[in-house]
Amino acid sequence: MTQPTTTATTTAPSAEQGANLHWQRNLAVCMFGSFTTIIAMTLLLPFLPLYVEQLGVKDHAAIVQWSGAAYGATFLSAALVAPLWGRLADRYGRKPMLIRASLGMAVAMALIGVAGNVWQLVGLRLLAGLLGGYASGSMVLVATQTPKDRTGWALGTMSSAIMAGNLVGPLVGGALPPLIGIRATFFAAGAIIFVAFLATAFLIREERKAPAARKQGSDNSEQTGWAAVPDKRPLVAMLFTGMLLMLANMSIEPIITVYVATLVEDPNRVTIMAGLVMSAAALGSILSASRLGKLADRVGHWNVIVGCLAVSALLLVPQAFVTSGWQLVVLRFLMGLSLGGLLPCIASVIRHNVPERVAGNMLGYSTSAQYTGQVAGPLLGGFVGGHIGMRAVFLGTCVLMAAGAAWNWLAKRR
Repeated sequence: MTQPTTTATTTAPSAEQGANLHWQRNLAVCMFGSFTTIIAMTLLLPFLPLYVEQLGVKDHAAIVQWSGAAYGATFLSAALVAPLWGRLADRYGRKPMLIRASLGMAVAMALIGVAGNVWQLVGLRLLAGLLGGYASGSMVLVATQTPKDRTGWALGTMSSAIMAGNLVGPLVGGALPPLIGIRATFFAAGAIIFVAFLATAFLIREERKAPAARKQGSDNSEQTGWAAVPDKRPLVAMLFTGMLLMLANMSIEPIITVYVATLVEDPNRVTIMAGLVMSAAALGSILSASRLGKLADRVGHWNVIVGCLAVSALLLVPQAFVTSGWQLVVLRFLMGLSLGGLLPCIASVIRHNVPERVAGNMLGYSTSAQYTGQVAGPLLGGFVGGHIGMRAVFLGTCVLMAAGAAWNWLAKRR
């Protein structure tokens, strides 16, 4: 009985020391790779309908439908394969998965630039989701390679890079095509991701488990996936919270321009104000993610999750009753500040409540849950806004966020 305890005690410090040697460089490379890949995934938003039209679709309604299908295809396929990539990362290492994702996305983005018809565009967007997953894989690597007392801060910094990519991507997509053309924009995106592939391959140093510790863990190797998690309640709570976060972020996307049009008198300012509203939440999250992650390392990740959800629920109420566009911009910015701490805290809670040998698999499920919210949010927001009213979207999301805060508070107590 004493020998396994001694072995675990002697191997754990060495793993922690190994993480201390390289974790900051790993974090920097993962931030760069996540930032560039997210830009590549989102830069086509401003010109996607134009590209669909270039590929031969002329009917206005068909252009809208094909654009939606092409954009959503990547997130759908990514949600389906995220747990698989997480499981393979647990088995073969996280760095090989990042190399696969960066190289695969570089190739997929270049191929999108040579698509010959709209079917090929949708198929290649599906391929990008299947081969991708760099940002979620980076979260897994950073979560498992960073010293536990710095996990919240590191994951918060990672979240800032990911959200910065979401913010910069549409801006790049609006600026590059007039200068170099739509197809050349995809080639440029593929080239930047290839640089991320080279940085990942040559700069990241992953510390693998020591042989003695691996041998010790092999006694329970038959338990994989969900069966390896002794207490599944924290994991289930985090899956729900991740889905809720993305649903809350995306629920107003279908109605935002129409809602802003009711607040702005000058029709020429509607699109500008709508863009500011969309960017405000992302900017707030970028500014707060690392700070809230650092706070979570000090006061507890569950406490920050409950607080962020509760504050977000409160901020949604006045958004339903604003009288000017600038009021909505300010409230969305404040909401972004409150939501910025959720992603790093979700990953931290999962890491601390599942065995290390299945951490990647469970974080993959978390990514799938977030993609589910990202797909369901616009659908739900569009349905509620069209059939009940736009204010109901904000108030309904408020109820969901408050319910999430209550559930996490109860889960924490238990």
